[in-house]
Parts: sequence; C-alpha cells; structure tokens
Amino acid sequence: MAKIQLNGKKVSIRQKLSISDLLRKHKLDTSKIAVEINGVIIDKAKYKKKILKNNDRIEVVHFIGGG
Repeated sequence: MAKIQLNGKKVSIRQKLSISDLLRKHKLDTSKIAVEINGVIIDKAKYKKKILKNNDRIEVVHFIGGG
C-alpha cells in the first residue's frame, strides 16, 4: 500500500495505481477535470502511464461552466 494526499485528504492506495485507475475508482469524468501531481499539471494523454507513488500530492480540479 502507498499513501497519497488527494485534494487535501490522506488516502491509501494499492501499489502501481495509475491516474486513470484513481479517477475511475472515484468515478470522475476525465473530460471535465485537470490533475496536478506535486505541483505539476499532468497531460491527459499520460493518465494511463503515470503511476502514483508514496507521498504524492494529487489535486483534482473540476471545470464548471457558468455565466
């Protein structure tokens, strides 16, 4: 198990979990979010390949339309 920080909350995850896996687990629509890991925004094309590591800080930001 690895421990990460997801939007300010400490979370335990299994080893070798990708960003895609994490988003799917939390039922997040990838078309309406941006993911930042340790202060760096990750390109959506890398979500399946980017493996999360112990102590990573992940911020998931939702886009909301309005006017």
